[in-house]
Amino acid sequence: MLTVGFIYNLKNTNTSLPDAYLEHDEPETIEAIHKALATRYRVVPLEANDKLLGSLYEHKNSLDIVFNIAEGTRGSWREAFVPMVLEELEIPYTGSDPSTMVLCLDKQRAKEVLSFHKIRTPLSKVFYEIPELSRDDIPPLEFPLIVKPLWEGSSKGIKNSSLVAGVNECQCEIARIIQTYKQPALVEEFIPGREFTIGVIGNGGDIMVMPIVEINFSALPQGASPIYSYEAKWVWDVPEKPLDIFHCPAHLEPRLEEKIKETAKKAYRTLSCRDWCRIDMRLDKINNPYILELNPIPGILPNPESNSCFPKAAYKLGWDYAQLINKVVSIACKRYGIHD
Repeated sequence: MLTVGFIYNLKNTNTSLPDAYLEHDEPETIEAIHKALATRYRVVPLEANDKLLGSLYEHKNSLDIVFNIAEGTRGSWREAFVPMVLEELEIPYTGSDPSTMVLCLDKQRAKEVLSFHKIRTPLSKVFYEIPELSRDDIPPLEFPLIVKPLWEGSSKGIKNSSLVAGVNECQCEIARIIQTYKQPALVEEFIPGREFTIGVIGNGGDIMVMPIVEINFSALPQGASPIYSYEAKWVWDVPEKPLDIFHCPAHLEPRLEEKIKETAKKAYRTLSCRDWCRIDMRLDKINNPYILELNPIPGILPNPESNSCFPKAAYKLGWDYAQLINKVVSIACKRYGIHD
């Protein structure tokens, strides 16, 4: 039986900023993943805090592989911290390597690489300082635009007000991002069509696209912006009163479904993702897929009522939660040549 280290960030609720630790996990999720791993492996839980380095040195020779979902806490490189440490200690781990982690978290750099490889992604500009905007500062972008933090995930910083139709709104949103999150603001063209999130799993010739999840914006409150905002994800859609916000599998005609899957696989390979990733995508007016971002550490909330997309797609494949978690470990083991 293999010994699997399990590295995670436990959510800190002691903060004045409601979305400060959105990407970190609740005790319920940590417990569910531990339980899932324990159905097949010996498990060594390791919280990604100030004791992590010492704990890894202590367990270095006993860990066969690490299941890593640690998002990190600060900086544009934070998701790469645990993979970098594991690389240095020569401990195998699940998921993408440090360079891919950094690239995917920096939305603009990821978009530049995707664009170079002829993969559509919305036109965008990055603002590092709060500007005195005029219409001359916007081209080649065209309104409506969406304003978001450059280095975040889980809809952190993306509010219902993030979709803007004019210069004044845009300037206010840029200022909010820079002042609140202490990082640049990404301003990109809003792609008006249907939105999907796509789970991809595997490596090399074994890459598989999971059932596609469509986001149903008609389920949002009347007048809400048609974006998967902080309010849509964490305020209006709660386990006690879930919204009918996801359709899985998405209802797609076969040719369009194949186009979306091929775009997801090409993006996955282009950014050198490993083992698993969730990819967000929208269609334009003529059904061309545009990549919004790649999430190499996808959210995996265990409660089906929490509307967590990656598990939702896995359930459609007939996998239960433990099978999903252990599938990721098996895929990583195969990549390293570890027999599990």
